[in-house]
Amino acid sequence: MSDERMSDERMSDARMSDARMRGEPTEREREENNGVNATVSVLIVDDHSIFRSGLRADLGADLNVLAEAGDVDDAVQAITEHQPNVVLLDVHLPGGSGGGGAEVVRRSAPLCPSTRFLALSVSDSAEDVVGVIRAGARGYITKSSSGAEVSRAIRAVADGDAVFSPRLAGFVLDAFGAASGEQSETPDELDRLSTREREVMRLIARGYAYKEVASELYISVKTVETHVSAVLRKLQLSSRHELTAWALARKLL
Repeated sequence: MSDERMSDERMSDARMSDARMRGEPTEREREENNGVNATVSVLIVDDHSIFRSGLRADLGADLNVLAEAGDVDDAVQAITEHQPNVVLLDVHLPGGSGGGGAEVVRRSAPLCPSTRFLALSVSDSAEDVVGVIRAGARGYITKSSSGAEVSRAIRAVADGDAVFSPRLAGFVLDAFGAASGEQSETPDELDRLSTREREVMRLIARGYAYKEVASELYISVKTVETHVSAVLRKLQLSSRHELTAWALARKLL
């Protein structure tokens, strides 16, 4: 092999290594895609502007950030307006009816059928993971992920794959019975409730008065009454006593 050919191969290997470190497709991967490096449009939803800026700077060059949003309502509006390929969103967001990232997915998905959702959060709780996946997200990774890892996850979700941080995949397998074909232990009825409705439901079922629930959750008594009415209607129960019995039977207290 000539020195010139060996030098060219070393330069090619170096370019591939640099691309992988930046989380970008390598030249070989572009060639395998018929020479076209398709741009993936992204919308970032997080209530911390500094985090959004840092994440935006760390994403691969083939990922085009169309817009950002910091709360539920702004996110739904921006997603509907821009129709991105992938929405990268936190699960805990202000605004809306208190449903956070899961609410964004539920409200946006019917309006943007081609958009896919990837959760990116500091939380690694089973409830957060399962909640946003049930709402329709295609994946969930933690904020400990590197820019390259997040970039790869975005591309995978854009291609229709499901992506999870390794230690979170078990939550999804358990919840959906993928490992053993078993039913989820989470009652189907619970899926009908928003995050805020579940919070109110648990407190009411534990015997809290409306005023105490309002104080605990920093909402008005009127709002508590509205949530309780919604919970009873969705669960087809007629009183808070039935609600307590329902919650006890499902070991939710």
